[in-house]
Amino acid sequence: MARKLETIRNIGIIAHIDAGKTTVTERMLFNSGESHRAGEVDKGTTTTDFDEEEQQRGITIYSACVTFNWDDHVINLIDTPGHVDFTAEVERCMRVLDGGVVVFSAREGVEAQSQTVWKQADKYQVPRFAFINKMDREGANFEAVLEQIEKRLNANPVPIQIPVGSGPPHTSGAFRAIIDLVKMKMLTFDSSGKKPVVNEEEIPEELEEEADYWRERLLEVLYKYSNELFELALSEEPIPEELLHSTLREATLARQIQPVLCGSALDGIGVQPVLDAVVHYLPSPADMPAVIGTNPDGKKKDKEETRKPSIKEPFCGLVFKVIPEKHGDMTWVRIYSGELKANSRLLNPGTGKKENCAQLWHIQASRKDQVDTAGTGDIVGVIGLRNSITGDTLCDTRNPILLESIEFPKAVMSMAIEPDSSAEKDKLADVLEMMRRQDPTFKAIQNKETGQTVISGMGELHLEVIRHRLLRDFKLNVRVHKPRVSYRETVKKKARVTGECHRIVAGQQLFAKLEIEIERNEAQEESVVVINRCPVDSVPFELINAAVEELKARGEGGGMIGGFPLNELKITVLGGEVAEVGTNETAFIIAAGNAFDKGLEAASPVLLEPVMRLHISTPEEYVGDFVGDILKRRGEVEKTESRGQEAIVEASAPLAELFGYSGAMRSLSKGLANCSIEPLDYKEAPPEVAKSFMF
Repeated sequence: MARKLETIRNIGIIAHIDAGKTTVTERMLFNSGESHRAGEVDKGTTTTDFDEEEQQRGITIYSACVTFNWDDHVINLIDTPGHVDFTAEVERCMRVLDGGVVVFSAREGVEAQSQTVWKQADKYQVPRFAFINKMDREGANFEAVLEQIEKRLNANPVPIQIPVGSGPPHTSGAFRAIIDLVKMKMLTFDSSGKKPVVNEEEIPEELEEEADYWRERLLEVLYKYSNELFELALSEEPIPEELLHSTLREATLARQIQPVLCGSALDGIGVQPVLDAVVHYLPSPADMPAVIGTNPDGKKKDKEETRKPSIKEPFCGLVFKVIPEKHGDMTWVRIYSGELKANSRLLNPGTGKKENCAQLWHIQASRKDQVDTAGTGDIVGVIGLRNSITGDTLCDTRNPILLESIEFPKAVMSMAIEPDSSAEKDKLADVLEMMRRQDPTFKAIQNKETGQTVISGMGELHLEVIRHRLLRDFKLNVRVHKPRVSYRETVKKKARVTGECHRIVAGQQLFAKLEIEIERNEAQEESVVVINRCPVDSVPFELINAAVEELKARGEGGGMIGGFPLNELKITVLGGEVAEVGTNETAFIIAAGNAFDKGLEAASPVLLEPVMRLHISTPEEYVGDFVGDILKRRGEVEKTESRGQEAIVEASAPLAELFGYSGAMRSLSKGLANCSIEPLDYKEAPPEVAKSFMF
């Protein structure tokens, strides 16, 4: 039966690692009745972390989708990783979500990956609300986290709940309840029975003054978004609860505010109100604007096309995840318009190929339920697609539309692997191709000279997980070498050179000259850009075109220092010379190659190294040790600040100096510190580093 569009919520749980995302998800499933007990991360019994590697490490590595019902609404929920090495999982999910629940730890507050996922939500214009979790932890501070959300994320957090107490049970002032500022009731929670219970009570007299203060703060914000609300307040009339809900919803959907809730998911406190907030304040597919794409066909090519979120529109969907399986890849598709039926034919407008949608499945973490049809707003698994990868559009064959794809960060670390035998070599190639389809940030390139295959990923943990999969899951006999940094090369200055061809090839004298300018352009998105500004009447087009293609090929082939990929390079073709006899495409290809080599050398090639951002949380007494260690690693300390008994160090350092940093961090702090590392930028490496790669 088709789901009513207004009752669907496609949401993601997003946060920094260890903020409690998966625990929040487990409690949502338990409270909704979808699961009979709440799984625990530490015991490896969670619904969404069903992969063996996730269970062993106690972290989320792969995004998982679950569907459940709450208050006559269908919630499609995606639990995403918090570790920066798996940020691609967050990126692809953000692209297709309608709303988000951002989880913060009440103790650690806004951390490095919190900022990353918040920016990703901004990029895809995802309405969201915040849940300040772990109010039962020592050092929990609701107001401090609220201030951090506002200042560090440039957000507009609006508390609709406040905690009663904070800190562990059996301590003075322990966290024990929540005050709902919309209902003006105190909520207590009982999870001892088979079904969790929320009790609404009158606010105790000793808490009335604080509750009134926060209620007034809430209303002052909402007056800006509702004239009716403001008029009722002026006339001192009661404000209906539904009016508060509708005003909060409108402002949240417009991304003007972010409601803030609080609780302790592990203890089952505050989870039901989070589910209520998903229904009340996050958008349904019907609330979303029409998706915009382009027409990929002939005369209409690049003409703007739109699809409204309606089942009456032609079918349109986006592939956002591929899970390789023995009997055919399971492809996750977000349906933006129309209806998708099993055994139907679809068009992939990006490749121009038609696809067969053999089976449809509703995804329930590791479990799947087969269905015959899926409609607008659904997230569905498709089996039968052969030529579609993450970011591809699928649409009705008679009504083509090409949606914007998904951009992923580039890999910063690589390692070499070698198969033990020729039989293993073929098997390895198949497995790597399968993993490439699954993970857009994973790259694998074979070196034909050495026989090694170089695989690249987002960090040490990412590569370690890949290595474990190759050895354990696929039982491959391969030798794995130590990870290495993925350097880049560029140039330091602008240079103008002329490449020449004076050769005799197969008895024929060849002649050509090509003038180019080569320079660095940090603003460009592409690694190497070639621009043709050769006067049209000086050299025939086919000759210049051959030269341009050769320059592009050379640009993809690596630099002069260590053969690393070239980056931020702009090459402009300025002109050329031809002869009456002996000038052809081959001559201009040779001249282009000569110009490229001369230009690269004349423009002073430089090595670029990836620099990482570090966010370290440590007891105050170890701050000096961490600062000294970062400086030894060619790093820079941006700032340090105190948060209670903890200190935060924000710094940057070259990735090459951070191998094994987790072990060094434990040693420096006796195991009491934690750190997140994420890519920051590529910067020029010192001369001594560049010299180590020169032949």
